[in-house]
Amino acid sequence: MTTANLKKSGYTWRVVDIVVAALIAIAGGVIFWAWSQGAALVSAPMNAAYPPLTGLIAGGWMIPAVLGMLIIRKPGAALFCETVAATGELIMGSQYGTTVLISGVLQGLGAELVFAAFAYKKFNLPVALLAGAGSGLFCGLNDSFAPWGWNIAYTAGDKLAYIIFCAISGAVIAGALSWIATRGLAKTGVLSSFASRKAASEPVFS
Repeated sequence: MTTANLKKSGYTWRVVDIVVAALIAIAGGVIFWAWSQGAALVSAPMNAAYPPLTGLIAGGWMIPAVLGMLIIRKPGAALFCETVAATGELIMGSQYGTTVLISGVLQGLGAELVFAAFAYKKFNLPVALLAGAGSGLFCGLNDSFAPWGWNIAYTAGDKLAYIIFCAISGAVIAGALSWIATRGLAKTGVLSSFASRKAASEPVFS
Protein backbone atom coordinates (compact mmCIF):
# COMPACT_ATOMS: atom_id res chain seq x y z
CA MET A 1 0.00 0.00 0.00
CA THR A 2 1.39 3.39 -1.03
CA THR A 3 1.75 6.35 1.31
CA ALA A 4 -1.09 8.09 -0.50
CA ASN A 5 -3.35 5.09 -0.03
CA LEU A 6 -2.41 4.85 3.63
CA LYS A 7 -3.41 8.45 4.17
CA LYS A 8 -6.60 7.95 2.25
CA SER A 9 -7.48 4.87 4.28
CA GLY A 10 -7.01 6.72 7.55
CA TYR A 11 -4.24 4.42 8.71
CA THR A 12 -1.71 7.18 9.39
CA TRP A 13 -1.25 8.15 13.01
CA ARG A 14 -2.24 11.62 14.19
CA VAL A 15 -0.85 13.42 17.21
CA VAL A 16 -4.03 12.66 19.15
CA ASP A 17 -3.62 8.96 18.34
CA ILE A 18 -0.09 8.94 19.71
CA VAL A 19 -1.08 10.86 22.85
CA VAL A 20 -4.06 8.65 23.66
CA ALA A 21 -2.12 5.46 22.86
CA ALA A 22 0.59 6.64 25.23
CA LEU A 23 -1.99 7.34 27.95
CA ILE A 24 -3.48 3.87 27.49
CA ALA A 25 -0.01 2.37 27.67
CA ILE A 26 0.92 4.33 30.81
CA ALA A 27 -2.31 3.28 32.49
CA GLY A 28 -1.56 -0.24 31.31
CA GLY A 29 1.83 -0.12 32.98
CA VAL A 30 0.14 0.69 36.28
CA ILE A 31 -2.36 -2.13 35.69
CA PHE A 32 0.54 -4.48 34.92
CA TRP A 33 2.29 -3.61 38.15
CA ALA A 34 -0.87 -3.95 40.24
CA TRP A 35 -1.84 -7.16 38.47
CA SER A 36 1.59 -8.61 39.22
CA GLN A 37 1.12 -7.91 42.92
CA GLY A 38 -2.30 -9.55 42.92
CA ALA A 39 -1.10 -12.46 40.83
CA ALA A 40 1.59 -13.20 43.38
CA LEU A 41 -1.14 -13.71 46.00
CA VAL A 42 -3.47 -15.96 44.01
CA SER A 43 -0.81 -17.94 42.17
CA ALA A 44 0.26 -19.79 45.31
CA PRO A 45 -3.00 -21.75 45.73
CA MET A 46 -3.16 -22.30 41.97
CA ASN A 47 0.35 -23.73 41.96
CA ALA A 48 -0.58 -25.98 44.84
CA ALA A 49 -3.64 -27.28 42.98
CA TYR A 50 -2.26 -27.48 39.43
CA PRO A 51 0.56 -25.11 38.30
CA PRO A 52 -0.69 -24.52 34.73
CA LEU A 53 -3.84 -22.93 36.18
CA THR A 54 -1.81 -19.74 36.69
CA GLY A 55 -2.34 -19.16 32.99
CA LEU A 56 -5.91 -18.18 33.85
CA ILE A 57 -4.73 -14.92 35.43
CA ALA A 58 -2.43 -13.93 32.56
CA GLY A 59 -5.06 -11.91 30.69
CA GLY A 60 -4.60 -8.83 32.84
CA TRP A 61 -1.20 -8.27 31.28
CA MET A 62 -2.71 -8.12 27.79
CA ILE A 63 -5.39 -5.47 28.24
CA PRO A 64 -3.42 -2.54 26.71
CA ALA A 65 -2.88 -4.42 23.45
CA VAL A 66 -6.55 -5.10 22.78
CA LEU A 67 -7.94 -1.92 24.34
CA GLY A 68 -5.44 0.25 22.50
CA MET A 69 -6.37 -1.20 19.13
CA LEU A 70 -10.11 -1.12 19.77
CA ILE A 71 -9.84 2.60 20.50
CA ILE A 72 -7.13 3.77 18.06
CA ARG A 73 -7.94 1.32 15.24
CA LYS A 74 -4.73 1.85 13.33
CA PRO A 75 -1.86 -0.51 12.45
CA GLY A 76 0.66 -0.82 15.26
CA ALA A 77 -1.67 0.27 18.09
CA ALA A 78 -1.73 -3.11 19.84
CA LEU A 79 2.02 -3.57 19.63
CA PHE A 80 2.73 0.02 20.67
CA CYS A 81 0.42 0.07 23.69
CA GLU A 82 1.52 -3.32 25.01
CA THR A 83 5.22 -2.58 24.59
CA VAL A 84 5.05 0.84 26.25
CA ALA A 85 2.93 -0.59 29.07
CA ALA A 86 5.55 -3.28 29.65
CA THR A 87 8.22 -0.59 29.71
CA GLY A 88 6.22 1.27 32.34
CA GLU A 89 5.96 -1.84 34.48
CA LEU A 90 9.73 -2.33 34.23
CA ILE A 91 10.35 1.27 35.32
CA MET A 92 8.04 0.86 38.32
CA GLY A 93 9.92 -2.25 39.35
CA SER A 94 8.79 -5.52 37.81
CA GLN A 95 9.53 -8.80 39.54
CA TYR A 96 10.14 -10.25 36.08
CA GLY A 97 13.03 -7.92 35.25
CA THR A 98 13.87 -6.96 31.67
CA THR A 99 12.13 -10.05 30.29
CA VAL A 100 8.88 -8.12 30.80
CA LEU A 101 9.79 -6.10 27.71
CA ILE A 102 10.06 -9.22 25.58
CA SER A 103 6.75 -10.43 26.96
CA GLY A 104 5.17 -7.07 26.13
CA VAL A 105 6.38 -7.13 22.54
CA LEU A 106 5.22 -10.71 21.98
CA GLN A 107 1.83 -10.22 23.61
CA GLY A 108 1.28 -7.05 21.61
CA LEU A 109 2.29 -8.87 18.44
CA GLY A 110 -0.14 -11.70 19.15
CA ALA A 111 -3.06 -9.28 19.27
CA GLU A 112 -1.72 -7.17 16.40
CA LEU A 113 -1.60 -10.14 14.02
CA VAL A 114 -5.26 -10.94 14.64
CA PHE A 115 -6.40 -7.41 13.85
CA ALA A 116 -4.11 -7.40 10.81
CA ALA A 117 -5.73 -10.63 9.60
CA PHE A 118 -8.99 -8.69 9.41
CA ALA A 119 -7.22 -5.80 7.63
CA TYR A 120 -7.84 -3.52 10.65
CA LYS A 121 -11.47 -3.22 9.63
CA LYS A 122 -13.30 -5.43 12.12
CA PHE A 123 -13.44 -4.61 15.82
CA ASN A 124 -16.46 -6.59 16.96
CA LEU A 125 -16.63 -8.93 19.95
CA PRO A 126 -15.42 -12.08 18.13
CA VAL A 127 -12.35 -10.25 16.80
CA ALA A 128 -11.63 -8.77 20.23
CA LEU A 129 -11.85 -12.25 21.74
CA LEU A 130 -9.54 -13.65 19.07
CA ALA A 131 -7.07 -10.80 19.62
CA GLY A 132 -7.03 -11.47 23.34
CA ALA A 133 -6.58 -15.17 22.69
CA GLY A 134 -3.76 -14.42 20.23
CA SER A 135 -2.01 -12.32 22.83
CA GLY A 136 -2.51 -15.10 25.36
CA LEU A 137 -1.16 -17.69 22.95
CA PHE A 138 2.05 -15.74 22.46
CA CYS A 139 2.28 -15.21 26.22
CA GLY A 140 1.93 -18.93 26.86
CA LEU A 141 4.49 -19.87 24.22
CA ASN A 142 6.96 -17.33 25.59
CA ASP A 143 6.56 -18.50 29.17
CA SER A 144 6.82 -22.16 28.22
CA PHE A 145 9.55 -22.31 25.58
CA ALA A 146 11.78 -19.23 25.80
CA PRO A 147 15.07 -19.75 27.69
CA TRP A 148 13.89 -17.24 30.31
CA GLY A 149 10.40 -18.75 30.49
CA TRP A 150 9.37 -19.63 34.01
CA ASN A 151 7.48 -22.74 32.81
CA ILE A 152 10.42 -24.18 30.96
CA ALA A 153 10.56 -27.20 33.30
CA TYR A 154 6.89 -28.13 32.75
CA THR A 155 6.07 -31.40 31.02
CA ALA A 156 4.73 -31.16 27.46
CA GLY A 157 1.18 -31.76 28.71
CA ASP A 158 1.44 -29.08 31.38
CA LYS A 159 2.87 -26.61 28.88
CA LEU A 160 -0.03 -27.24 26.53
CA ALA A 161 -2.52 -26.78 29.36
CA TYR A 162 -0.83 -23.54 30.44
CA ILE A 163 -0.87 -22.16 26.89
CA ILE A 164 -4.57 -22.99 26.53
CA PHE A 165 -5.35 -21.35 29.87
CA CYS A 166 -3.40 -18.23 28.81
CA ALA A 167 -5.37 -18.03 25.56
CA ILE A 168 -8.67 -18.38 27.43
CA SER A 169 -7.63 -15.74 29.95
CA GLY A 170 -6.53 -13.42 27.17
CA ALA A 171 -9.83 -13.83 25.35
CA VAL A 172 -11.98 -13.20 28.44
CA ILE A 173 -9.99 -10.64 30.43
CA ALA A 174 -8.20 -8.72 27.67
CA GLY A 175 -10.62 -9.36 24.82
CA ALA A 176 -14.11 -9.22 26.29
CA LEU A 177 -13.40 -6.63 28.99
CA SER A 178 -11.59 -4.31 26.57
CA TRP A 179 -14.47 -4.56 24.12
CA ILE A 180 -16.96 -3.73 26.88
CA ALA A 181 -14.77 -0.85 28.08
CA THR A 182 -14.53 0.60 24.57
CA ARG A 183 -18.29 0.59 24.16
CA GLY A 184 -18.66 2.22 27.56
CA LEU A 185 -16.15 4.94 26.71
CA ALA A 186 -17.85 5.57 23.37
CA LYS A 187 -21.14 6.23 25.16
CA THR A 188 -19.52 9.04 27.17
CA GLY A 189 -18.35 10.82 24.02
CA VAL A 190 -14.63 10.79 24.95
CA LEU A 191 -13.83 8.84 21.78
CA SER A 192 -15.35 11.46 19.47
CA SER A 193 -11.99 12.00 17.74
CA PHE A 194 -11.54 8.34 16.87
CA ALA A 195 -13.00 5.78 14.51
CA SER A 196 -14.22 3.98 17.64
CA ARG A 197 -16.60 6.85 18.49
CA LYS A 198 -19.56 4.75 17.31
CA ALA A 199 -18.40 1.60 19.11
CA ALA A 200 -21.44 1.61 21.40
CA SER A 201 -23.81 1.20 18.46
CA GLU A 202 -21.71 -1.16 16.35
CA PRO A 203 -23.00 -4.71 15.78
CA VAL A 204 -21.68 -7.21 18.30
CA PHE A 205 -20.96 -10.01 15.84
CA SER A 206 -20.63 -8.44 12.39
